[in-house]
Amino acid sequence: MSSLAIALIVFVCVFGSGLLGLYLRGSLPEHHLSEDSLGVVKLGAGLIATLAALVLGLLIASAKSSFDQINEEFTQTATKVVMLDRTLARYGPETKDARELLRRAYASAMDAMFSREGNGLAKLDAPERLARLEQFQDMIQDLAPRDDKQRSLQSQAQSLSGDLAKARWLLIEQGQGSISTPFLVILVFWLAIIFAGFGLVGAKNRTVVATLVVCALSVAGSIFLIEEMNRPLDGLMQISSAPARNALKHLGQP
Repeated sequence: MSSLAIALIVFVCVFGSGLLGLYLRGSLPEHHLSEDSLGVVKLGAGLIATLAALVLGLLIASAKSSFDQINEEFTQTATKVVMLDRTLARYGPETKDARELLRRAYASAMDAMFSREGNGLAKLDAPERLARLEQFQDMIQDLAPRDDKQRSLQSQAQSLSGDLAKARWLLIEQGQGSISTPFLVILVFWLAIIFAGFGLVGAKNRTVVATLVVCALSVAGSIFLIEEMNRPLDGLMQISSAPARNALKHLGQP
């Protein structure tokens, strides 16, 4: 399910709970709306609000940390691609085909990841991309070094290509993160209780309804941000493509 769809569901649930609270206020007997009763409702809503605020804060911090980590790994991968290309260039003209394959494969992967069509993670995990990477590794393995320098460069190239393969799988696995469904259900349940409490202690007028709308939008917006940052290869908040575009400019140079 998309981040926007999840945020819309959260908005409907919490705002609907607020309206339910307003309806109950007009339907309950007067003695249920006494100062003592509403005082307990406020205390209970305040307790749950504290728990929900802590959980939301932790989720946002965790999502931001995960987003930054993947962005850093993506930048390091771009750096290693350039280093691998330069290592092959230093090896000699025998690596021309391997360098061309590296450039085409990396350019194709970046175009797929950052295309307007979305689904960058699924495209990165396509079988043909894995086959192309393994073909490139085989080309490095099949090199026949003539001296110690070329043997050293071949070893460096093999190490860098292994790092790239590892980084690819890390991006695929870490890019699939999202909030656990039971966890999200419990959080939305807490938020619904809070908004029902808001409606129960509030007056039934346009100002209160407008306030509930703004608060519900804010809560849904926070869930949207968390979901988007947990999906750094898809959606509106993708990691920056600048490191990859800059790396492409340096590939294939003499």
